[in-house]
Amino acid sequence: MPYPVEPMLAVPGKLPQDGSRYALEIKWDGIRAIVYKEGPGPTVRVTGRHGADFTPRYPEISAFGTLLGAHRVILDGELVAFDERGRPSFERLQRRMHVTDPAAARLTTLVPVTYMPFDLLHLDGRNLLDLPYDRRRTLLEGLGLDVPPRFPGDTVELLDATREQGLEGVIAKRLDAPYRPGRRSDWWIKVKNLDVREVVVGGWRPGKGRRAGGVGSLLVGAFGERGLVYAGHVGTGFTDAALDELYAMLLPLETGQSPFADRLPADISRHARWARPELVGEVAYTMWTVERRLRHPVWRGLRPDKIPAEVVL
Repeated sequence: MPYPVEPMLAVPGKLPQDGSRYALEIKWDGIRAIVYKEGPGPTVRVTGRHGADFTPRYPEISAFGTLLGAHRVILDGELVAFDERGRPSFERLQRRMHVTDPAAARLTTLVPVTYMPFDLLHLDGRNLLDLPYDRRRTLLEGLGLDVPPRFPGDTVELLDATREQGLEGVIAKRLDAPYRPGRRSDWWIKVKNLDVREVVVGGWRPGKGRRAGGVGSLLVGAFGERGLVYAGHVGTGFTDAALDELYAMLLPLETGQSPFADRLPADISRHARWARPELVGEVAYTMWTVERRLRHPVWRGLRPDKIPAEVVL
């Protein structure tokens, strides 16, 4: 069995016009994870992107080893934390991302995580990567797991339904598409209700008032041809705990020089503290301005499953 496997990635876009060639899945607001069950026993391993070992962080996923019986499999899916209304909550999932012993902190009870498997890459010694999506899903649905539903690709009402329920959106997947690890392909199209993107943290502005002595707002950007391009500052969406965590992580990265390719406006750079661009986060925003700045960005949390070099304009 191959190890580790890089997840296949979707491209942003609109619902395809020829829906008969696609299936639609709900886009879960979590983090991707590959689950491996390599022997007849119940033991499983869990990895994120770039082979990051998630196994000790999410012990709940070990239940899949028992459910799968003697099967040897590789699954692709999403780690999700649900809120009190049963909706995926990326904010809740943040509480689990950096915890290596969640049972000791009682987080497995306070913030349980669910694995939503949506693809099957390997089954009992057989590599399934070249099989079409439709065939892989049929095999996955035959394993007796709790698999999230797929819908006909011409069910355009599904996107409206996800918007009404506060869900992130849908993914359209070509029925005849193979699985290509690590590749971002238009065989999979993500259609979001929110504009969300990753950003690289290049510094911060000190807080005032209640935030004095810590982070007031983050200076963020994305990589272009000339280096890190400033995309705006983010000052909302933080919990007090998130601000404390960010400050503790940024201090060791502090540097005396701006990491951004261009000089920032004086009103932004005044009193700014710079950091090596090693932290990746996620923001929601309304639009890009004509100056190529994120309008009304809201912090959603750190993305330890991402690397800065991947965050591009």
